[in-house]
Amino acid sequence: MNAILGLVVTLVLVFGGYLLSGGKMHIITHALPFEGMMIGGAALGSFLAANDMNTIKHALGDMGSVFSGAKWKKTDYQDLLCLMHELLNLLKQNPVEVESHIEAPEESSIFSKYPKIVKDHYATEIICDTIRSMIMNFDNVHQVEELMEDQLDALLEDKLHGSHALQNMADALPALGIVAAVLGVIKTMAAIDKPPEILGGMIGGALVGTFMGVFLAYGIVGPFAKKVKDIRTEEHFFYATIGEILISNLHHNPVNICVEVARRHAPSRLRPTFDEVEQAIRELKRAA
Repeated sequence: MNAILGLVVTLVLVFGGYLLSGGKMHIITHALPFEGMMIGGAALGSFLAANDMNTIKHALGDMGSVFSGAKWKKTDYQDLLCLMHELLNLLKQNPVEVESHIEAPEESSIFSKYPKIVKDHYATEIICDTIRSMIMNFDNVHQVEELMEDQLDALLEDKLHGSHALQNMADALPALGIVAAVLGVIKTMAAIDKPPEILGGMIGGALVGTFMGVFLAYGIVGPFAKKVKDIRTEEHFFYATIGEILISNLHHNPVNICVEVARRHAPSRLRPTFDEVEQAIRELKRAA
């Protein structure tokens, strides 16, 4: 919602101010298709040349998240804490039985209570891989902790590829706008024998390229890249919360303490209260 509002405010105030100051839109609208083709084509071509297909897919998906927002909500954090409470309790009581749940989470009676989490490949991978390592009785607890932290760091780096690609495009757009403007000036110089009013329109059209490059970079693509980075970083807290609860368990803390440590690690606006988590866990026990 904020992204749409921001776009509307930007467009209305920029072009509204231009029109109120006496600017003529026909100069922009006449040059826009041609300047847009040159700037957009160069930006798209350089984007395709600079990134692999995985990053391109990331960036396209990220553009949608600018409008939809972060994936994980407050209720998802509560579900995560309940899921981990169940798994860690079972791990302490019967390590053999928990194997069936982590080997096939999509068929697990525990994971099936939390469909949004089980559908997320990254979340289930972190949970299952780490618990599997714990069951294997690695000699050094810190070894498991290090493996998980490396996995989380690699995940965050992968998630930020799209925002980096968009930011690179934003950084290039002003220069591409200058390229389009220079081409417009070249065209104008070839028509130097035309009347001043025609030359003025041609020069104005050429400057539309500079305007578009700067406007797109700092008014649209740059803010979108920043928004994508913020969203992906916020979403990573969900995976980091999994790490916090598992690390706490590796240090042999009681399950309730592990859950509380993880709860406090969640972002403040998405953090369920202590009472909400306790109530959800009591309901799980009654349902069992």
